[in-house]
Amino acid sequence: MAVYFLAVFNRSSLGVAGLMANERFGISAAQLSLFTMLQLIVYAGMQIPVGLMVDRYGSRRVLMIGAMLMTVAQAGFACATTYPEALLARTFVGAGDAMTFISVLRIVGRWFPLRRVALFTQLTGNVGQLGAIVAALPLSWMLERHGWASAYLSAALAGPVVLIGVALLVHDDPSARTLRGEALPLRALASSLKQSWTQPGTRLGFWVHFTTPFSNTVLGLLWGFPFFVQGEGISSTGASELLTVLTVVAIVSGPVMGYIAGRHPWHRSTMALTVVAATVTTWTAVLLWPGHAPAWLLVVLVIAVGTGAPASMIGFDVGRTSNPSHRQASASGIINVAGFVAALITIVAVGFILDWRTPGGGDTYTLGAFHWAMSFQYLVWGLGLVMILRYRRRVRSSVLRAAVDAGDTMVRLAA
Repeated sequence: MAVYFLAVFNRSSLGVAGLMANERFGISAAQLSLFTMLQLIVYAGMQIPVGLMVDRYGSRRVLMIGAMLMTVAQAGFACATTYPEALLARTFVGAGDAMTFISVLRIVGRWFPLRRVALFTQLTGNVGQLGAIVAALPLSWMLERHGWASAYLSAALAGPVVLIGVALLVHDDPSARTLRGEALPLRALASSLKQSWTQPGTRLGFWVHFTTPFSNTVLGLLWGFPFFVQGEGISSTGASELLTVLTVVAIVSGPVMGYIAGRHPWHRSTMALTVVAATVTTWTAVLLWPGHAPAWLLVVLVIAVGTGAPASMIGFDVGRTSNPSHRQASASGIINVAGFVAALITIVAVGFILDWRTPGGGDTYTLGAFHWAMSFQYLVWGLGLVMILRYRRRVRSSVLRAAVDAGDTMVRLAA
């Protein structure tokens, strides 16, 4: 959990520094979005290989490699003076981040009884989300008071502390310090991934994770701070507070969703659809509001968007109950790709639309430009909702067919 906290902090650490990065490297909105684009491409692209690594070498070893990569990359980002150097550093931040959450999920699955896994997955995610709060407020303060290099070097110092803790304390399983899987030939690995992907529950989990968290990621990772400050005219302090509320909502709502998912697994996809509906409704109200949206509506917005992160955990729970234990890490890797692909597409699109709608190509963006840019989200929501409804029907149909032979308890595996 401490490593995941560090990963979320490092992932979110550019969110409050976007405007400062524009000045430091002399870059446009599209170039700024490239920081996050590369970070997310690496993160998403590594999910399936990391899942296979965890199944083969164990969570503890992969966690340690991830922590080392993030430490070196964050230090490099602190010292970067050119745009290419900074891009390279953020790329390795994404690589270290990619090795974290799947490892933690596997540890949770090994250490807790089945009926509690959904709840403890949410609790783990919530502790990790505290890293976004540290990135939103203390890091923002450090940047303003001490500058770029000092702030990011201080952030990098947390890495060795966490790394030592993992080396001394973490066990992959209650019965084994390191839990290694069997070495599989390439053909067997490809077959395992194919079996995971062809499972309707894995696909449903993929589209739940695609649709629910990306708006949260877009605001928290890069565009929330500029949107609130330049678009809605909020002060820097007020924008940081809104981003903090975004994370607090995820922390508070996560255990509730985990408890409900554990007690009512048949309605897990319904919970995800409800969260998406609330997010779409509040964004619509903000984007249609004439002029600057009132503060209360922006608070409602971050509350609704904030529930997207814990709702995405439903996707992992659906994948877990749809796959055997030896494929769960690789299935989680497939599912974890989805939300970051959606966020990546949206973050890049927002940057290009802002540049397109900003007269003269400056780095000060109007409210109208942000309205155009943020409206891109409707395309992503539309695709995700169609696919959730499609695979939800398939999962429920297959479970109901199986229940004819296996009894009503099979319904507990539904989505």
